[in-house]
Amino acid sequence: MVTKVFLFFLCAKGLVEAWLDLKNKRYIAANRDAVPSKFKDSIELNDHQRAADYSITKINVASFFKLLSYTFLLIWTLGGGLEAVDNLARSLEYGPIVTGLIFFGIFGAISMLLGLPESIFSTFVIEERFGFNKTTVKTFILDMVKGLILGAVIGLPILAGLLWMMGALGDYWWVAGWAFLTSVQFILLWAYPRFIAPLFNKFSPLEEGDVKEKVLGLLDRTGFKSNGLFVMDASMRSSHGNAYFTGFGDNKRIVFFDTLIKTLDAGEVEAVLAHELGHFKRKHIMKQLVKAVVFSFIGFYILGALYSWLPFYTGHGVSQPSAYMALMLFSMVSGLYTFFLTPLSSWTSRKYEFEADEFASQHSDPNNLITALVKMYKDNASTLTPDPTYSAFYHSHPPALVRVAHLESLQK
Repeated sequence: MVTKVFLFFLCAKGLVEAWLDLKNKRYIAANRDAVPSKFKDSIELNDHQRAADYSITKINVASFFKLLSYTFLLIWTLGGGLEAVDNLARSLEYGPIVTGLIFFGIFGAISMLLGLPESIFSTFVIEERFGFNKTTVKTFILDMVKGLILGAVIGLPILAGLLWMMGALGDYWWVAGWAFLTSVQFILLWAYPRFIAPLFNKFSPLEEGDVKEKVLGLLDRTGFKSNGLFVMDASMRSSHGNAYFTGFGDNKRIVFFDTLIKTLDAGEVEAVLAHELGHFKRKHIMKQLVKAVVFSFIGFYILGALYSWLPFYTGHGVSQPSAYMALMLFSMVSGLYTFFLTPLSSWTSRKYEFEADEFASQHSDPNNLITALVKMYKDNASTLTPDPTYSAFYHSHPPALVRVAHLESLQK
């Protein structure tokens, strides 16, 4: 029965994804040859067509690799892949915690190799073809090596802690495991801007000038305190532009991509930052953190119930229960069962985006946010015409036409 449920959700998720991808691709293609009237004065037809082609290409490639990922999932589970890795790890005859770490290490190495073709193709073929890629082979390899080292340094002690709790704390280990992992996540959230992000990018203080004046004025008006304004050298990897908050507590930082600073004028940068400040001031970040903590608690509760249930293992192709296998199986298959909650999460995120836009319109010129968004849609080759059903299911941000119309209503 567990196997049948697993296969049902696997097929259902795959079919829904394929249907939504096809629907989105057809909708974008049908609107490829006409710029929406609202954007005719700001976006050329060739830019609109480039965005459509970029979106369709990404959909086609993603569809192929999704099919591969489902194939790999079946091989890992019902095909005996996890069982084979488990037997190899057990054959070394170490204790349960070390055996678990070896198991995760072998699995991680194989998964990394299986994922390399998609990463390479996306970076050096798709992004290169559409003029976005700035990543060199050297940078790509260094990022991968740094990621592996960082994952080992941070991930293995966390795994060891969880495995120890699962073996030593009895039936309610999952409460301690949840509290432990939540605490670690908050520590990493605090530490990320100062210690982790600089391993991959260079962060320079925002230079004096119109942009900094506008930004400081906005921070003063809204009463927001940060631990610095920084520009990130995003252009060493891509020409895409963005801005974001990072950090937690007294370690909050505001980060602008250097590509964004080059594209937008001072008023537009101020409007984009006002939108990001809106997320903070409207408590969206705190609400998302609370939601993550609650869902993590539910996840650990379910894992605690499944940990000692033999059909959970055998139904997914594994004969020998263990703490590390419970963690692996749960992380591997849980996404199948939560996939259909995606539209609810997307709807909540879009609601937050509208609220952040409203905040931005109160503390900056909404017309500046409109022009900034149009430039970002153009420079990032974001399609202006996604399929409405696809967008409602997946997108965390409202479609361009809807968002600009909302900003115009705020302007009035």
